[in-house]
Amino acid sequence: MKYGSLILEKKEFKLLEDLLRSVKYAKDESYKGSMNKLAQELKTASIKSEEEFPEDVIRFNSIVEIESFDGTSRKYQLVRPEESNVALNRISILAPLGSALIGYACNDEISWHFPSGEKRIKILGVENPLKQKKTESKNS
Repeated sequence: MKYGSLILEKKEFKLLEDLLRSVKYAKDESYKGSMNKLAQELKTASIKSEEEFPEDVIRFNSIVEIESFDGTSRKYQLVRPEESNVALNRISILAPLGSALIGYACNDEISWHFPSGEKRIKILGVENPLKQKKTESKNS
């Protein structure tokens, strides 16, 4: 892990805690397991302000390129549960893959339990559109 622990932005950390509390009674075992593991990781997460937040760390709305266990790569955008759309590669932050990725950085490798079992994934790239917009507007 590049930074030693998960890194989350202050407001997104609070939102994630609220989301986890609201779905703790999920019926799907893979979701429940992912949410429990994420809740454990949040206990040791490093919380940063927007200004301190590293550009290569995955957060809400990040576009992430990953290499999966079988060697294929794909891009996904991590979004709030109500914005998820598999056809558009927009996955919920609470889905097993979303829970696995949040707070990790480019080049990190993650071992996570998915519905098909324990798998390893590598983060090949991270784009943070919201951070880019703020940076662009400051430079204008």
